[in-house]
Parts: sequence; structure tokens; C-alpha cells
Amino acid sequence: DGKVPVLNNMNTEIKEGDFVAILGHNGSGKSTFAKLLNGILLPTSGKVFVDENDTADEEHIFDLRSNVGMVFQNPDNQIVATVVEEDVAFALENLGIPSEEIRERVDNALKSVGLFDRRKSAPHKLSGGQKQRIAIAGVIALRPKYIVLDEPTAMLDPMGRKDVMEILKKLNTEFDLTVILITHYMEEAAQAKRVIVLDEGNVIADGTPREVFGKVELIRSSGLDVPQTTELLYELHKDGIELAYDRLTVDECCEELKKILEAAN
Repeated sequence: DGKVPVLNNMNTEIKEGDFVAILGHNGSGKSTFAKLLNGILLPTSGKVFVDENDTADEEHIFDLRSNVGMVFQNPDNQIVATVVEEDVAFALENLGIPSEEIRERVDNALKSVGLFDRRKSAPHKLSGGQKQRIAIAGVIALRPKYIVLDEPTAMLDPMGRKDVMEILKKLNTEFDLTVILITHYMEEAAQAKRVIVLDEGNVIADGTPREVFGKVELIRSSGLDVPQTTELLYELHKDGIELAYDRLTVDECCEELKKILEAAN
């Protein structure tokens, strides 16, 4: 029939409280995977379960959407109100949440993303990174157990990307929110607890960032890069310098180089 499966034999389990980054080049199945998690897309074969509930079961769709919050690439497409706090309250009002509880949830959500002091501002006057944080606040005000972000930093400058990543790490560690981040930035994926790499719908790597990015040639073969720190150390390693190249942060890279230089002296 000419149809090509987007995901192939993908048997993956994500545990509560985890922070998972999903990597892959364009067309690898990342966005499809994201949309399967809260029933935006339904599988044509196989099953997707969230908290043991089948996402294709219409009886559970409200609970599914309540538990799995989605944040997309363009924050402008997600902002519906002319005042920040009204935007964060929008979905809560539609659900008929009592006004006192809405006030509490909106304030707490804005505090958690560092925008409480801008609650009376007009969203269009804020930066891209701040707008994306409003979108995240709107989702966490709904108190989901899981938050899925489909390339949320793709349209942001480096400072905006850094701000959003700091918020996601805080939500994961302080609020125990399960974070599933679809990204094409290696440096972002390196900050997750677990990295899954997709290539043409297949999982080709799954493990800690250190384990995954240590497989430099495998990652390159799928059309991706590794973090620049790993890249530098790997090239030195290929030139015969004995060093560990699975170092992800600038500090770790500097420490490894320092050891080599001290040994040479």
C-alpha cells in the first residue's frame, strides 16, 4: 500500500521521575513519538500505555491529556491571552477549576518558571525564551505527571535555550515532574538523565548521556553530532592521545585536558 512505518518495533519504557531526551535527525520519528504519548496520534499497530492505560482507549483520553502535558516548538502558537497570568489560567478556566484554586495554581506555576513578576505583562512584549516559559507554566498549572516538549528551544537564542533547560531541570528535580524532551541540540540532551537516539524509526542507542555519546561513530552514522566537548576529546583520542572522550561538560573536558598536559610535563 506504499505506507512506510514511522516507528519500528519500538519497545521503550519511561519511568516516573525520569528526564529523557529523544534525539534524531529530521524524519527519524521524534515528533511522532511525542504525539503518541498523549493521544494526539494513535498507533496504527502496537500499543502505547500511559500509567497502564491504553492511549487508544477513548474512555481514558481525558485522564491521559490531564496527565501528559505538551509544549511545542513555537510559543506564539500556544499563547491565547493578552496578559501573562490570563494565558496560564486559560485551560484551568475551561476545565471549570474554582477561581481560588486557579489563582493559586497560576501563581505557583509562574513562580516555578521565574515569571511571577511579569504576570501582568503582555506576552507579545516578552522574549522568545520568556514566552516559552509561559507555555510551560500553562502546562504545569494543569499539574500533569509528565511533560513532553517537542523541540521547545528550536526558535530561541542561546540565552533563551539556557533558561528553558534550567526550568526543565528544576521541574524534574524539585517537583519530580517526568520530562520527555525532543531536541536536536546535543548539549541539551547531555543534561538529561537518559538519552534515546532514533534513526529512521529505530532505537539505535539508549542509555545515560555518557554511555550514548561515548558511541561517537554510531551517533555520527545516524547523521547527528556529539557534544563539542566529546568531539574534541574523541579527535585527540583518534590521534593516539590516551584520554577518556566520554566527557560532556566544559569542566569535565578541561579536567581531562589538564590531566594530559600534566602527564606530558
